[in-house]
Amino acid sequence: MKKSALLIGALLATAAISSAQAQDIRLGLRAGANYSNLAGNVKNQDTYNNKAGFLGGVLLNVPVTSDGFFSVQPEVLYSQKGFENKPTEFTGLLGAKQKREGNVNYNYLDVPVLLKVNAGGFVAEAGPQYSYLLGANDETRTTTTPALGGAPTTTEAQNKRDLSGLNRSELGYLAGIGYEASNGLSLSLRYTGALSDFVKSDDNTYFNGDLKNARHSAFQLSLGYLLAGK
Repeated sequence: MKKSALLIGALLATAAISSAQAQDIRLGLRAGANYSNLAGNVKNQDTYNNKAGFLGGVLLNVPVTSDGFFSVQPEVLYSQKGFENKPTEFTGLLGAKQKREGNVNYNYLDVPVLLKVNAGGFVAEAGPQYSYLLGANDETRTTTTPALGGAPTTTEAQNKRDLSGLNRSELGYLAGIGYEASNGLSLSLRYTGALSDFVKSDDNTYFNGDLKNARHSAFQLSLGYLLAGK
């Protein structure tokens, strides 16, 4: 599936470049914020909250029609995703009460290939996206209160940057709307979701197995700027 999506994206980009010929191919920049969380079959869903993160990178806009109405736009973005542990108490092993809190950050390289329609400045765009996990940082703190009483203890996550239980590659999609001014400045509201789980299926220890079937999900608000073409 992943190879097919990448092949389709490459063919679309190649076709667009071939048809563009001497038209205005433009390089651009994008920066903004993710508002991310988890989708899929997540256990104890209420304990995982939305988290804000940065996104930024470069893009290439390739016109397919001479009036700029339709174009193909591949992008390469650094994207911070993840979730915040809501400090909610739940029952752990042997009846002990546990409370988790703290952010979990996943740093990705996102490569969407978007089909873009620009109708007088109003933009609609959608396409497949390949993501590669660059790194992670688990800042979770767990407070455990024994079932039979006693003083609570607080521990921090071990192996905070360990990626061995995570899938590094992810296939997903992106869709959004926005407005693009004639000077190349744009504002975009997008949604991106994954089609594949990011925790390895044979790993039941990551967050006590809560995230075994979890996928990344994020709303994105960003500014873009297309540099002047030839």
